[in-house]
Amino acid sequence: MDADLGDLDSFVAVARAGGFREAARATNASPSGLSEAVRRLEARLGVRLLNRTTRSVAPTEAGARLLDRLGPALSEVAAALAMVDDFRDRPAGTLKINVPGSALRTVLPAVVPGFLAAYPEIKLELVADESFVDVLAAGCDAGIRYEERLDQDMIAVPIGPRIQRFATAAAPAYWDRRGRPAHPRDLLDHACLLGRFPSGRLTAPWEFVRGDEIVRIDPKGPLIISVGGGIDLLIHVAIAGGGVISSFEDWLRPHLDSGALEPVLEDWWDSFSGPFLYYPGRRLVPPPLRAFVDYVKAMR
Repeated sequence: MDADLGDLDSFVAVARAGGFREAARATNASPSGLSEAVRRLEARLGVRLLNRTTRSVAPTEAGARLLDRLGPALSEVAAALAMVDDFRDRPAGTLKINVPGSALRTVLPAVVPGFLAAYPEIKLELVADESFVDVLAAGCDAGIRYEERLDQDMIAVPIGPRIQRFATAAAPAYWDRRGRPAHPRDLLDHACLLGRFPSGRLTAPWEFVRGDEIVRIDPKGPLIISVGGGIDLLIHVAIAGGGVISSFEDWLRPHLDSGALEPVLEDWWDSFSGPFLYYPGRRLVPPPLRAFVDYVKAMR
């Protein structure tokens, strides 16, 4: 059964946004236009795709199944159409990348300004997401994640620093009051500041490595904040003397250098390989993504 590609795009936008107004803001369309497109698609298919209430819009079972299949398919169509840009003098179009908060803070500041200056006709959209997602199903062209979270069929390109570390620190006044740890296990007697991932998992246990010795502790403390935007508050609380923070060294470095935070157990700080830009190897690579990949490779 034939269905208009624009109507399919409208359905995907509304289903992902969870509402017609929200989808309209994201797509620069009108809520009434999106509503009419979805109504037209449902009439053509003869099945309800969205359950609508005054407060929310959610896919029906049929709509959810259609959404799962349409995401990758529409992304592939968009990539195929983007190939036309190869005939332009310079690549143009939208590049959408799914990234964790750590990459937004520690990797992309060194990449994005130069890339945008080099490719002014490319619109870059960065989607902050701490969970690992199917980039095509999420409507993204690529993602940034660490090596242990990459699927086998992904093309992975190193991006950013190749070696990173987790740093442990607190305000000098906190250490003066509570005492400085001589061993990672001493942190079990301290107020530790923690984050929680969307999956529900805490940013624990904390792992420390020195030579061949590995120590993992399950810290406890007075504050837990969702990973992502909450890191700013965790750092603020640590600087104010509220507890011990363990996080990316690059995030904490300005405060370590200023003296607002005092590092401890530096010879135990765990190091790990840096992140990767990844994208599916089974699809056409849109010109904006190819330009970004080439730019990242040139920076190494």
